[in-house]
Amino acid sequence: MFEQILELIKEFDTIIIHRHKNPDGDALGSQIGLKNILKENFPSKRVFAVGDPAGRYAFMHESVMDVIDNSTYENALAVILDTSASSLISDERYTLAKKTARIDHHIFCEKIADLEVTDTSYESCCGLITEFAIECGLSVTAEAAKSLYTGMVTDSGRFRYDSTNANTFRLASFLIGHRFNAGDIYRNLYADDFSFIRLRAQFVLKVKFTDANVAYIYTPIDELKGYSADTFTISRGMVGVMSEIRGVDIWANFTETENGVLCEIRSSLYNINRVAVKYGGGGHEKASGATLKDYDEAMKLLSDLNEIARNKK
Repeated sequence: MFEQILELIKEFDTIIIHRHKNPDGDALGSQIGLKNILKENFPSKRVFAVGDPAGRYAFMHESVMDVIDNSTYENALAVILDTSASSLISDERYTLAKKTARIDHHIFCEKIADLEVTDTSYESCCGLITEFAIECGLSVTAEAAKSLYTGMVTDSGRFRYDSTNANTFRLASFLIGHRFNAGDIYRNLYADDFSFIRLRAQFVLKVKFTDANVAYIYTPIDELKGYSADTFTISRGMVGVMSEIRGVDIWANFTETENGVLCEIRSSLYNINRVAVKYGGGGHEKASGATLKDYDEAMKLLSDLNEIARNKK
């Protein structure tokens, strides 16, 4: 599956690794992991990781992105990870590269690179990068393994989501064999400041329900400005407060911003990706997102989710 990617990597002396904006553990884990793997196996190559700040994942080793000039892209290969659409790529300069490649596990939305490897059977992009290393016989450092394992843990919901399968545990076992301290990962991922715990409690009190029991939260822009947390924390970070409500199989978090309404959609049973795609978004079958024009469009999307819950399909 990865032969062409490997040959392309061998062809270039400069490789620049991109991923999606507002990175989660999988985006950063796959980016940092691939960077370390390439540096270990091709020490003469220049390998860079670029993009916006790591946010709450700044605890990850090498999460501070490289700062490079436009000229670095001349005769370079840009590798895009964990990204389903070109509009989501952090740092648009990937278009300056001589060649582009993508490795991704999201549902295919559009072709964005010269060479693409996409496979939705993997729970994470980190799983794909791990498979790439194994299949191509590449050495994996302890730091690379730790970063990749972090992404597998976060995108699989600590190995609880439906995307977790036997292959997931095979790859996780391979990574764990590199003797890093997994406890460090869990301590950083699941220990929160009291202010964040209090914020989650505030959002629990905001949850509403449709007549078919779709849970949702809508945060107007004026209210958003009153929180000390950043927009990403409110949008992506708060959707999870509805994930374990008994009887709720679909939930959505709407966050109003100056650039539209950010919508995060999740489901434990149904394919909600089709709704996200209808409104210009994308992602996974049971975890997707979209950016909507306004409140009215947000309520139309919510109505579509309600129909799925009502018809149970």
